[in-house]
Amino acid sequence: MGNCVASGTQIIQELGDEHVQTGSLIVYTSADSVFQIAAHEDVVPLDELYRICEIAREMLVGEYLVGRVIARPFTGTSGNYTRTENRKDYALAPFQPTILDGLTKKGMDVVAIGKIEDIFCHRGITTVDHTKNNPAGIAATERFLGNGQGDFIFTNLVDTDMLYGHRNDVEGYAQALEYFDQKLPDLMDKMTENDILMVTSDHVFDPTYPGTDHTREYIPLLIYGQHIKKNVNLHIRPAFNDIGATIFEYLTGETWREGSSFLQEIMED
Repeated sequence: MGNCVASGTQIIQELGDEHVQTGSLIVYTSADSVFQIAAHEDVVPLDELYRICEIAREMLVGEYLVGRVIARPFTGTSGNYTRTENRKDYALAPFQPTILDGLTKKGMDVVAIGKIEDIFCHRGITTVDHTKNNPAGIAATERFLGNGQGDFIFTNLVDTDMLYGHRNDVEGYAQALEYFDQKLPDLMDKMTENDILMVTSDHVFDPTYPGTDHTREYIPLLIYGQHIKKNVNLHIRPAFNDIGATIFEYLTGETWREGSSFLQEIMED
């Protein structure tokens, strides 16, 4: 077990099969308060890797507080190791109520698609579909929209970040964006008159930039709905939580304690 500053994929690819077969864990960190534990699925069973990550989560508090512990299982052979879709995140419970807590407290159905349930420690969520890749996440979102289920649907598309952004895979990154673009009309067709779609991210990647860390924290925000004004430029907002404040106001008519809602700027009169 060791703590390394190189990228996790670089560390793993440089290991020989004889090292992997020992069952020793690969432990590494990244700049965004994440502690990652990797192991070969054929050597360390998933349940055992998850158990180890749960222990690490309990340890990494107080003086050694980190935001997330992530299980990083992989398969393959030396020089051709590949991460699997069985990643699992162990986050800290939110220190204060989130808008998800606020919505569920009001009896609303909050649907979590992808790794959202892990990020929020299963709190403030009523319906879960733990999809493991972009196509499944998009399909699940379309299904919930089509069924009219969920007052708030929160979807994370993990491939764009994990498989392509962090790996500097420009072609894969472009294909993931194109796939989403192709599916976007289907999502829009399933929306009702009063639904609002927000397309955003928690950070931005330039997969052509050297290194495997996030390249900037400014994020895109595209908003669509039948009653949304066209060609509104929200400019650079003060904080990411403006999005949450806007969602909460739209669904409840109330002001959230943090963030500045921009609902009045985007809604038609």
